[in-house]
Amino acid sequence: MDAGAAARIAAAVVEGSPPGEPFAVLEIGAGTGTLTKALADRGVTVLALDLDPAMVDILRKRALPGVSIEQADALRFDYARFAGRYWRATGNLPYNIATPLMLQLLDMRDGPQQLIFMIQKDVAERLIAKPGTSAYGSLSVAVQYLAKVERLFKLGPSVFYPRPKVDSTVVRLRRLQTPAVTPRDVEFFKQVVRGAFAYRRKTLANSVSLSLRVDRARVVAALESLHYNPEIRGEQLDLVQFAALSDRLGE
Repeated sequence: MDAGAAARIAAAVVEGSPPGEPFAVLEIGAGTGTLTKALADRGVTVLALDLDPAMVDILRKRALPGVSIEQADALRFDYARFAGRYWRATGNLPYNIATPLMLQLLDMRDGPQQLIFMIQKDVAERLIAKPGTSAYGSLSVAVQYLAKVERLFKLGPSVFYPRPKVDSTVVRLRRLQTPAVTPRDVEFFKQVVRGAFAYRRKTLANSVSLSLRVDRARVVAALESLHYNPEIRGEQLDLVQFAALSDRLGE
């Protein structure tokens, strides 16, 4: 990542920070430290993580002010040290960990108040997708249930070396103080959402029935009782409608 792109991301990380209140930034996948330096230049206290020992060695040799460095797997990192603190998370997330890591950070009790991540464009499109669009799916619902998602800016391959074959997007996820909807059984709500998108070419009734091993007639009855078309597909329901459906199916 070039210095200009790093400076834009660092500016987004500190934007709107509580006045006079110190906060920590966790950088995931710090690499050689381009973003780390941009954050340090803004006086931010940074804990930089990288799984690659060679990258960790490079970071330590840079001796950036206010920066602590650890070799760690972000999916297995002990986030308990941030309990009770105001903190934000940032980084350039590899495709294979972007989805599980963002969901993990949003779902934890003392998670970051904001997540500002650079991710592949197609993942970003799924995060911000609205009902009725092809990108809308279980990830859209899961993230929007817990956070307000905002696309900040796009980054082309030219700002990276070596150049990737795909475009990247920087997104901001602001954790909601309370979830967007309040289903009676949160875990069942999540199961219904996953089930609704498990078989995208099937109707919602068929997909939920197959995934949750629920009689199709029961799903159809629940949809009709809510005045939903029983032939709709999962991508046509919004968060409120999914919550209502899970509550009705759970009765």
